[in-house]
Amino acid sequence: MGRWEYLVVLGACVLVTLPLELAGARAWRRPRQLARAVLPVAAVFLVWDVLAIAAGVWDFDPAFVTGLRMPFGVPLEEVLFFVVIPVCGILTYEAVDLTGQLLRRLARPIADRRRVRR
Repeated sequence: MGRWEYLVVLGACVLVTLPLELAGARAWRRPRQLARAVLPVAAVFLVWDVLAIAAGVWDFDPAFVTGLRMPFGVPLEEVLFFVVIPVCGILTYEAVDLTGQLLRRLARPIADRRRVRR
């Protein structure tokens, strides 16, 4: 895969979690909330990356990135990482929450039936 590996992994993360949105997680359907959750944290980590790259603390192997760099030398893939991975995490969290709500709703009638029998 080489230069496309980072982008392919990010794309795979989106593809794996996209069905959660279709199942009702509703992260993409609330873009303002999603932006408020993701963008401030992404900005902090982007500043961290910029500082680390400028100080020579780290860089990215050109063999594994496309070579497209954003301002201050941050690879495009790294910027996308700070958006894609949190969005995937939020989708997963929302899906787990929905599953818990569904299980609680399903368990209520059973608990109510047990009380009536006693």
